[in-house]
Amino acid sequence: MTDLKIGGVPEHFNYPWYLTLKNKEYTKENINLRWQDYHGGTGQMCKALRNGTVDIAIVLTEGIIKDIADGNPSKIVQTFVKTPLIWGIHVGEKSSFKKIEDLENATIAISRFGSGSHLMAIVNAYNQGWEIDKLKFKVVGNLQGGIDSLTNCEADYFMWEHFTTKPLVDDGTFRRIDDCPTPWPCFVIAVRNEVLENNFEEVQKVLDIINGETADFKDIDNIDKILAKRYQQKLEDIQKWLKITEWNDGKPITKNLITRIQNKMVSFNVIEEKKNSGEFIKNMYI
Repeated sequence: MTDLKIGGVPEHFNYPWYLTLKNKEYTKENINLRWQDYHGGTGQMCKALRNGTVDIAIVLTEGIIKDIADGNPSKIVQTFVKTPLIWGIHVGEKSSFKKIEDLENATIAISRFGSGSHLMAIVNAYNQGWEIDKLKFKVVGNLQGGIDSLTNCEADYFMWEHFTTKPLVDDGTFRRIDDCPTPWPCFVIAVRNEVLENNFEEVQKVLDIINGETADFKDIDNIDKILAKRYQQKLEDIQKWLKITEWNDGKPITKNLITRIQNKMVSFNVIEEKKNSGEFIKNMYI
């Protein structure tokens, strides 16, 4: 039995992993795949990949590309969700900020530097024409930290996935000022280089299983009701999310895609320079 540790955010995007683990599909292939939730998001998972506490991570594309460029000894093996992620831009219920323009000089709550909430705040600032080097950040750890920092007026706005935070908008904890979609596929699967060297075939099997699950995921009976209950979402919100979300169909990730993303990240000042796109990826189906 091969032991592999996998991690991701505890959000609706990763429910297909829950189903395959529940059905012991990896065990049938002699793989002991153990899941861990990472509430701190991509920045926390990049750190876990670096120190070996996780082998496979479902991470935000922009976060892992930046971290591999900065020396993370991992490779992207495929896209997981190929549609953009919709980032909500939130302020506290009692905030005086009313529109996106009001936020130019405001303090941004981020889970950690290098995380999606950090990098997408830069993308949003670029989109608005603001000066990137004047952005002010406060590290808050996770979604709960974002809630606390906005409620206690320690930061002014916080960016997190639109549908995950929708219940907080509904109950008045947050006000959403705007949305900012990622200009690239949102989630990829990253694997530590050491694991790819030692357990290449096992990783292939893991990918085959999850791709088989996501291919038919939307056809599962009552999947909208199941997700709404599990993630405490309104049914109409989950139905909207399902409609706009597409998982990868098992195709390998290409150097062209990484190059296009790097070009955007350089223009957004998220990374300083473009690197050889082949250094970021591992084709699992050569």
